[in-house]
Amino acid sequence: MKPIVIAIDGHSSTGKSTVAKKLAKELKYKYVDTGAMYRAVTLFAMRNNWLQNGEVNESKLVENLSSIEINFEYNPEAGTNDVILNGENVEDEIRAMEVSENVSSVAKIDEVRKKLVQIQKQLGDDKGVVMDGRDIGTVVFPEAELKIFMTASADIRAQRRYKELKEKGEDLTFEEVLKNVRHRDEVDSNRENSPLVKAKDAIKIDNSHMSQEEQFETILNLAKERIEA
Repeated sequence: MKPIVIAIDGHSSTGKSTVAKKLAKELKYKYVDTGAMYRAVTLFAMRNNWLQNGEVNESKLVENLSSIEINFEYNPEAGTNDVILNGENVEDEIRAMEVSENVSSVAKIDEVRKKLVQIQKQLGDDKGVVMDGRDIGTVVFPEAELKIFMTASADIRAQRRYKELKEKGEDLTFEEVLKNVRHRDEVDSNRENSPLVKAKDAIKIDNSHMSQEEQFETILNLAKERIEA
């Protein structure tokens, strides 16, 4: 069976990472969470005070992009890959609400996208990879053998995200999470460079009323069809 590239794009909080991780494990493929890479750059900017109140000091961030090194390290306890920023495990820190509120502002910067897209292309050179994000099927791997576009209503996505954050002990309201989800949709879909759009040959999956298992089985069957073709 030939190895393929599986690109999973879609809106925030649609469970892209969850299904991509499970799919990669089932197929014994490499998994790359591109959203986590943008979160790592956002955290880097925040730590250096180049990102305050939603405003990014683009010149400072771009000037220092060469000093950012992002890797993935397997976590045997969780069975997933943790994000390593300049030698430090930042997996938990990049999932915080403060990073979520600012990541779209960083992700729309051309130089940031160019740097990370270059890394992502290298990670998928040998195929046998599942990659999720916003522009995998349109920009990073337009030639991917399987492209999925995941979506769900904003309210349902906010409910899922709110539950996840509350379980981690974050103090916030549902309205704050819903506002963040809608804001990210707006920024992601309207940025000039690599906006969030469904690739023409991507298969759209609206998981508003699907269980994680139903969604996984649907995508796994699609992947097996492509692998065995």
